[in-house]
Amino acid sequence: MSHETIADRYDRRARDLLATVRAVPDDRWSSAAPCAGWTARSVPLHIVETSRMFLGFIGLPLDDVASVDDDPAGAVAAATGEVLRVLRDPDLAGTTFEGLLGTSSFESAVDRFLSFDLVVHRWDLARAAGLGDHEPMDPDDVRSLTEIAHAFPPEGMRGPKAFGPEVPVADDADDQTKLLAFLGRRA
Repeated sequence: MSHETIADRYDRRARDLLATVRAVPDDRWSSAAPCAGWTARSVPLHIVETSRMFLGFIGLPLDDVASVDDDPAGAVAAATGEVLRVLRDPDLAGTTFEGLLGTSSFESAVDRFLSFDLVVHRWDLARAAGLGDHEPMDPDDVRSLTEIAHAFPPEGMRGPKAFGPEVPVADDADDQTKLLAFLGRRA
């Protein structure tokens, strides 16, 4: 894969997630997701909420977003589109804020957290909706996310609104299965 900018990587991952959101059958939105207490509909809701939160870190609103209940794809497209717009503006993308892990630029935080979520939650949504053809992750993304996941501070990584306990897997499991297991998911 050629060298991607943070914005390009986010855009690619957002488009992949949006394709999965659009593929969810209407009768599968209430299906249980791999995250405890979540349904398929929880995934687009989480994407919108975290996009709003990160934009808020730098004083930007997230307005004009469709209701996830009425239009999950429209809500995800609007939220990820606004994050991408900010990422494509060098002045806004470089805006810094004080977060839980210290000072961070918007683009760095998006790359480490929001973009990460797009890949993992795409898998969650595909699994919840029975969309097996949407479950495979890009191997480069798997390598990158594995590196990021192992660098998260352990005290903030596991627990409510984070990752569940690591799931044991066979030593010969593929890299995607190992990543998902580290994140508390059974592939």
